[in-house]
Order: sequence, then C-alpha cells, then structure tokens
Amino acid sequence: MPKNTEISRLTPHGSMDILSQLEVSQLKRGNQDGGLYETFRRCALAVLNVDSVTDDAREVLEQHKDFDIRVVQQERGVKLEIENAPQSAFVDGTVMTGIQEQLFAVLRDISYVKNKIASNQIFDTSSGEGITNIVFHILRNARVLVPETDPNLVVCWGGHSIGREEYEYSKEVGYQLGLRRLNICTGCGPGAMKAPMKGAAIGHNKQRIDRGRYVGLTEPGIIAAESPNPIVNELVILPDIEKRLEAFVRAGHGVIVFPGGVGTAEEILYLVGILLNPRNRHIPFPLILSGPASARGYFSQIDAFIKLTLGEEARQYYTIIIDDAAKVAREIAAGLESVRNFRREHADAYYFNWILNIDQQFQMPFEPNHENVAALNLGRDQPLHSLAANLRCAFSAIVAGNVKADGIQRIEQHGPFEIRGESEILQSLDELLHSFIGQLRMKVPGKTYTPCYNLRK
Repeated sequence: MPKNTEISRLTPHGSMDILSQLEVSQLKRGNQDGGLYETFRRCALAVLNVDSVTDDAREVLEQHKDFDIRVVQQERGVKLEIENAPQSAFVDGTVMTGIQEQLFAVLRDISYVKNKIASNQIFDTSSGEGITNIVFHILRNARVLVPETDPNLVVCWGGHSIGREEYEYSKEVGYQLGLRRLNICTGCGPGAMKAPMKGAAIGHNKQRIDRGRYVGLTEPGIIAAESPNPIVNELVILPDIEKRLEAFVRAGHGVIVFPGGVGTAEEILYLVGILLNPRNRHIPFPLILSGPASARGYFSQIDAFIKLTLGEEARQYYTIIIDDAAKVAREIAAGLESVRNFRREHADAYYFNWILNIDQQFQMPFEPNHENVAALNLGRDQPLHSLAANLRCAFSAIVAGNVKADGIQRIEQHGPFEIRGESEILQSLDELLHSFIGQLRMKVPGKTYTPCYNLRK
C-alpha cells in the first residue's frame, strides 16, 4: 500500500484543548503508562487509513508497522508529526482537513480519558450511575451534547461490508432524513455507516443547511477494522464497546438499523434488551429496521431469532420497513416528536437521555475470552432483558474473534470460542450465523471465512 514517507507536521483542528507537558510525555513512544502511546498510534493510523478495504485490524497494523506519530510540545500549543502514513490521507502532499480534525479528536479523547476519567476518583466504574456519568463527560468534552436543540440526532447502525444495493438504499434513507433537517450519528466507518451520512449531506445541502452534524462514535478495539469515513465531522473515541453503545442511546433520539452482520445483531440485541427492562416500557425510543427488497429475508431471520429467544413482547419495540426510504424518514421523524414531548413532560434533557434505565450487565465491559464466553447463560431461565444482554455478549465475542486484534490472537492460540446454551436457542443462532456467512456478512467479500466459534448444546 502506498505511503507518504516524508514527515508531516500538523496543527490542531477541531475541538481539542491544549495539552500539558505531562499529557504530552504520556503519549511518547516507550513511556511506561499503560500503552497509551500504542492506543493513540493505532487509532491515529485508522483515521489516516481512509478508504481501507480490509476489516482485519492486525493486517492493518502489519501493513503499516513503520508508521509513527509524535506529539510535539510548543509554546503556542501542540502539533502532530506523522511519518510513513497511508498515502490515501494526502492530497498533493497535504493531509486532508477532515482527517486532521479526526486526528486531533483522537488525541483529545485518548488524553481526556486517561487524565480526567481514569485517574479521577469521582468517576465510579463499578456502578451503573458512574459509568453513565463517564459517558456524559466524554461526550460533553467532545462537544457532542448540544443544549437548546430539539431532538434531531438519528443513530444509524448497519454493516461495514455491504453490497451496492444496500449501500444505495442506506444513502437514500439518509437523503430523506437530511431533507427533514435531521442529523446523523453512526459507528463512523464505511458501508451502512457512511451511506446515510453521504445521503444526508445532499439533503442538508438542498435545505441550505451548512452545519449538518455527522457524528461518529467508535472505540480503540474496532477502529482499525472500521476506519472513520471522511464525512464524519464529530468523531468520538469511547474507551470500550459498552460505553460506545451507551453513548449511542444516550445522545441519539431514535435508531435506524440497516442490514449488517454480527456487529449489527449485537447492537439490535443491546437496544431491544434495554427497552425490555420493565422500567423503560413507558419511554418512547423509535427503532426501525430497514433495507431494500433484497434484505427482506435478512430482517425476517433477525425477527424470527428475536421472537424465539426473547418472545413476542420484544417485537413491539421495533418496526420493520422494507424498500421505502421516505416512509422510514417520516416514521422516525414522528418518533422524534414523541421523544421531544416525553422529554419535555418529564423535564429530561433533549441532548442526553438521562431517564433511560440501563442495567449494569449492559454497561460493564465484557472481556471476550474463552472462559467468559463459555460461561454465558443462553437460556430462558432468566429475565428477558438479561438473556438479551448475554446474547449481546455472545455476538460481541464473535465480532472480536473476526476483526479485533486481541480476539484474533486468542482464537489462534486457543481455538474457537465455545458458546453454550439451550438447544433451541443455539439451533436458531446457528441458522442465523450461517446465513451471515453465506451472505458474506462476516468478512470482506472475497475472503474465505473460518468460524471463530463452536456451538455446544
């Protein structure tokens, strides 16, 4: 892959505050500070590796093992020096402005979490309230939370490796959302995360909206496999997948899910599981699953899996709309009006969903190792929202084994994860996962997929 072998020096762009000398020293190569430099380097490389076609984090790191990034302290602030960066980030020898903004967003969030969150005793990582507080502070520091604005941020989930028809449909839905003056929040990557942003940008332009918001939420473990797309103008790096998911449902006002794979199924189960909590039954949260006509079978399989595992009640929390982008936009806009009215009646903030109850089992980081995966309870002898949380963890483990560097290494060393549970649930899960494999939703098309899991009844 072509690289720019010259050293480039970049000045701050976007919403980054100045750094202290201590913060700069923590980000130096060789600093014995919990691998902060390496985390920063990996996230920065992902940002620079724009339009990458691989979803293997280790492959990205191997291709660019000579890449380096340095934070340079100056009297007027900081600068970044990059060396051996992917050529795709440059235009005539200069890093694109949007990518520079994303680089400094990475610097901002990595440093903030280390120095203002991890080392501050007021943040309790062992309680649900404490974790929500952490998510709030990270989003506020990134200036994602905008007060005195009606609910208009639509979260769009979906696969990073989708076919052209699904991509075009997702873009059309984004266009319809943009025409209705709605903003977009996604996982920041390619595919169904980029398409609605691209469509919304056109819709915003037609409505002469020059400050459209395209929010991208990611985390260090997944960013190398899903490099931020260049449309993202508000990038946030959350510490882990659980805080990333909570950020979506706290900052977003409604969710649209496009076709995807295991990661998309994980996101659906996360939100449905939260809405199944009896304490949340009165809270409006529009959730629409949608795709082109060719995706009808995909969503039918998802729907059948949810019905079998979580019961008929779970299906009331989402609507499936096939091949009608305008209807999706109208339905989500109507749902956001319900959200606005509810928040106003209950004196809840428009910019952060404080009132939503999220159980700790959805918040505590799940370490996808063989022991933890084997210990998951995939049986119906527990509350439905608890089963949803465990199913979410199972899908999260498969994502890790597919694309995350640590997960791939674990599979190579110890073999596939062993997922255990009720026979009927595992049979339905097996059918769902095999459909993902057959539709090339596990890896980038053209690669042979070797399952990172075994199902044991």
